[in-house]
Amino acid sequence: MNAHHLRRGALFLWTALLLAFIFAPIVSTIIFSFNADRFPSLPWAGFSVRWYEAVFADATILRGLINSLIVAGATAIVASFLGFAAAYVDYRYRFLGKVVYTALIALPPAVPVVILGIAMLTFEGRLGLSGTLTGVAVGHIVLAVPFAMALVRMRLADLDPDIERAAWNLGATPWAAVSGVVIPFCLPAILASIFLTAAVSFDEFMIAWFVSGVNETLPVRVLAMLQGQVSPKINAIGAIVFVVSMSLVVIAQVLIGNRADRSSKRT
Repeated sequence: MNAHHLRRGALFLWTALLLAFIFAPIVSTIIFSFNADRFPSLPWAGFSVRWYEAVFADATILRGLINSLIVAGATAIVASFLGFAAAYVDYRYRFLGKVVYTALIALPPAVPVVILGIAMLTFEGRLGLSGTLTGVAVGHIVLAVPFAMALVRMRLADLDPDIERAAWNLGATPWAAVSGVVIPFCLPAILASIFLTAAVSFDEFMIAWFVSGVNETLPVRVLAMLQGQVSPKINAIGAIVFVVSMSLVVIAQVLIGNRADRSSKRT
C-alpha cells in the first residue's frame, strides 16, 4: 500500500470519526424515540411508536409545531426578499459606507442570541409585538436575513454586470431588467435561501423564548417540558425536528450544488 492510499485511508477514518462524534447524540435520540420504555436505557424494552403517538396527541406540542411552521414560513419569505434586496444593492451600487452597510447586515448572527433576544423583547414591547407570532417572526427575520443575503450575493457574483446594462440599452426599465434578468438568474439561490432561512427559524429558541409569550414555538415548548419531569416524548420531538431541519438544509444544499454544477459547465 503506497503513501497515497494511506493518506486517503487516514482521511476517510478521520472524517468517519468526526461525523460519528457530531451525530452520535442525534442518532441516540432517534433510536431511543422508538424505545417502548420511558427511560433511555439498554437493552431496549421493545420497538414502539407510542411516543410519536403521544406527541401528536398532545395539543400543546401540536400548537407549538404549528406556530413554528407559521413563523418559519413567514421568516423564509420576508428574509429571502430582504436578503435579495440587500445583496442586489451590494452588487449593483457603489456608495460611501458600503463596507459598513455590508458589515451591519452581517452582524446579527455574530451577536449573542441572549443579547439579541433581550433587545427584541425591549424593542417589540414598545411596538406592541411582544407575545405575538409576528414579534417572533420579526426577530427571526433579523437573524436570517444575513444568510439569505450571503447565498444571493454568491450567485450574483457569477452574473456579468454587462448583461443587465444590455437590457437597459434595449429599452428595459431598471425594474424590468431586475425582474426579467436578475431574479431568474438568482432564482436557485433565492429558493435555497427560503429553505435555509426556514431551517434557521424552525430551530431558533432564544429569541422565541424571550418574545413569544403564550404563543410558544416548538423549541420553547420543549424547554417547558424539560422544567418538569423529563418526558420520553422529547426524544420523538427531537427526531421530528431533526428530520424537518435536515430536509430543509439538504434541499437548500441541492439547489446551491445544482447552481454550482451548471456554472462550472458553462465555464
